[in-house]
Amino acid sequence: MIDKRDYARIETAIDWIRANFQQQPGVAEMAAAVHLSPHHFSRLFRRWAGLSPNQFLRSVTLDAAKQRIESSNLFDAALDVGLSGSGRLHDLFVDIEAMSPGEYRQGGAGLMLRWGVSDSPFGPCMIARSPRGICALEFLSGDVSPAERLTDVWPHASLERDDAGTEALVARIFAGSVQPPLRLHVAGSNFQFQVWRALLRVPAARIVSYGQLARAIGKPGAARAVGQAVGHNPVAWLIPCHRVLREDGGLGGYRWGPRRKAVMLAWESGREAAAS
Repeated sequence: MIDKRDYARIETAIDWIRANFQQQPGVAEMAAAVHLSPHHFSRLFRRWAGLSPNQFLRSVTLDAAKQRIESSNLFDAALDVGLSGSGRLHDLFVDIEAMSPGEYRQGGAGLMLRWGVSDSPFGPCMIARSPRGICALEFLSGDVSPAERLTDVWPHASLERDDAGTEALVARIFAGSVQPPLRLHVAGSNFQFQVWRALLRVPAARIVSYGQLARAIGKPGAARAVGQAVGHNPVAWLIPCHRVLREDGGLGGYRWGPRRKAVMLAWESGREAAAS
């Protein structure tokens, strides 16, 4: 079970490591940054990230070096070439299906959505699913309740709370279990689906720019529209919009907060490094 406090502590630790990796700090320095003993910090970090703080530091250092030497065409190639093992394509994990225009226009009339809240590695999240698949995954913040969020999008759907089912889904999603593939049942325009399907081809721990994503769908002049489609992704993490950066390498915006985006990228990178 993930403790709600763990995410905040590790988020702060990862921010600190990313900001100070060039000094190659020791575990004691990392632990002091989050006001924990080195032993407690190491145990917490390994439980949360699946690797030690020093392994994570080496991963961050290696990533920084790679970004200095990799050419942009390698990122473009990552959209089309699958990787074996832990770097498999994301669309082997997720199958996406569009809601019909009628379903969307009717605001979910006649649709039963089971939803719940569970802790995740990146803070509490809400998942909603129809009989045909997951239709929402959002990280929670602010004063709006999860049920209100769903009602805004699906005002005529029937809602049934299922925290136990959501907790089981969260455990599977963030463990990367691939059998059988998860199904998504989401609403969007044809253009948005082109962008979301391209995102599903970006392997874990890799990044692309908005411009590269636009070129991948055959619309090289549509980087701004691609950014808008990325921002309307209704299913965090599963459609990996956190893997898109600005052309200059900056984080850019993120619907669920840029700090969470940075932590997601660091978490994926650390897990890929540990698996290689």
